[in-house]
Amino acid sequence: MEQGGVSERLFNKEIIPSIRKRSWQLPYSDISIERPGWSKLLILAGASTTIGLSQTVGYNLGVVNTPAEVIKKFCNDTIFNRYGQYPGKYQLDLIWSFIVSMFLVGGAVGSLGGSYLADKIGRKGVLILCTVFQILSAILFLVSKPSGLMELLFIGRLLSGFASGLTTTVVPMYLIELAPLHLRGAIGVLCPLGLTIGVLAGQILSMHNILGNTNYWPHCLAVYAVPVILTALILPILPESPKYLFVIKKQHHLAFQQLKRIRKTGENSIRLEIEELKKEQVNNEKSTADNWNLRRVLTDRSLLLPLLLVCSLQSGQQLSGINAVFFYSNRIFIAAGLSVEEREMATIGTGICNCLMAILSIWTMSRFTRRLCIQVSLLTSAVCLITLGVSIMYIELYPWVAFLSIVGVLGFVLCYGIGLGPIPYFVGSELFEVGPRPTAMALGSMCNWGGNLIVGLTFPTLQLTIGSASFFIFVAVVLGLFVFLRAYLPETKGKDISEIVQLCSPGLALSTLETNAEESSQDIEKLNKVDA
Repeated sequence: MEQGGVSERLFNKEIIPSIRKRSWQLPYSDISIERPGWSKLLILAGASTTIGLSQTVGYNLGVVNTPAEVIKKFCNDTIFNRYGQYPGKYQLDLIWSFIVSMFLVGGAVGSLGGSYLADKIGRKGVLILCTVFQILSAILFLVSKPSGLMELLFIGRLLSGFASGLTTTVVPMYLIELAPLHLRGAIGVLCPLGLTIGVLAGQILSMHNILGNTNYWPHCLAVYAVPVILTALILPILPESPKYLFVIKKQHHLAFQQLKRIRKTGENSIRLEIEELKKEQVNNEKSTADNWNLRRVLTDRSLLLPLLLVCSLQSGQQLSGINAVFFYSNRIFIAAGLSVEEREMATIGTGICNCLMAILSIWTMSRFTRRLCIQVSLLTSAVCLITLGVSIMYIELYPWVAFLSIVGVLGFVLCYGIGLGPIPYFVGSELFEVGPRPTAMALGSMCNWGGNLIVGLTFPTLQLTIGSASFFIFVAVVLGLFVFLRAYLPETKGKDISEIVQLCSPGLALSTLETNAEESSQDIEKLNKVDA
């Protein structure tokens, strides 16, 4: 301990002052030459966490769709063997809804606990915890069929969901804290990109001719453990977040060593990062002193509008119907009259569209304003949902309408990816200052997983009771969100956080409406210039 204290004092007294002293002597060209890029360690961290952890979240979202009937048959037979009678169709659908939704319950709990655990046991500590829970859940999936215990599916989905909630909270934080300033935008999209890759992988591997059949469905549910195990072997090599070590743990010397290890450059090239970390440490101490707890965030009137915006965006993203498309698209394609092979290919098509839009969103977010992207996304998504609902309503009268329903599904996924998909995940960090931001983001994350859970539980019942009209409920949600965001969402792109806070300070007052109306007019003028 004494040796570590000596190193820390030497770092504070000698290294940082020497960096400051020499900073004005460094020519601009030298700084440019030493500018850190994609080091091998940074690439390894991004690839391993994206493929080994982020993609497992998407995989568990998409894998239960195609083999649903096969797994429901296992549950049906299990109940008969145990109680001597088969459950009714409604009871079986309810059991299946709970199996699907356990993942979402775990995700909600994990997302709320992610920020707390990240500060308590470190970013790497949370990643290790994620791998343990994911591997354990995969084992439960594998033994569920030979043991005849469908309860293991509930527990496995819950544990996997908890690990997924931790993943979506901590992995983006970890990667952005590892990256140099000019690469944070590029590395920030890796987590959502991993999600979309995972959904597509789940859709492909769950095809009937691959793993989504009576013999191999447990392996289908558990195969994601392979990249997770590989990630678990790589994790000891990866560095801890320098920001966590410097700002939270105040282990300055160790943070400096980790930065040098990640960047593989001299101390001069990381001097600006050290200065940035010192500023963040000061801001963190101030925000901690302000004691922004849950009660204060909920009762502070100046935070009313941004909190409503974050929660409505996060919940609206899920209540828009995207969950219904990914969880129950197989039912939609059955209603469209497609064969088994055609249904599988159509489901994979939705995953491909989702991946393409995740990649394209990098360009759209840098090219257009947040307000324009979200409004276009909401309006076009509403059109696609109406198309989907109407086409399924008349599918038995006109056979060609089956293809129209497929267009509605794929079109919705594309339009969703324009703005409704990516924006809710990061806009909250642009609406709140450092103090209330973690609590506000946790509330938004809870709304996201909660909205996901509501759709997962209610959509099967809605389809049984009102059929295709259930999609019109999603239309109402999307249009309602459009009206609210058009009126009150300020433009956050290219603006300082203090300016955004000032825009939100009137709350739901008329002045906010007038400001956003002016910004909408400016957006339309800019779009017309682009078209011209």
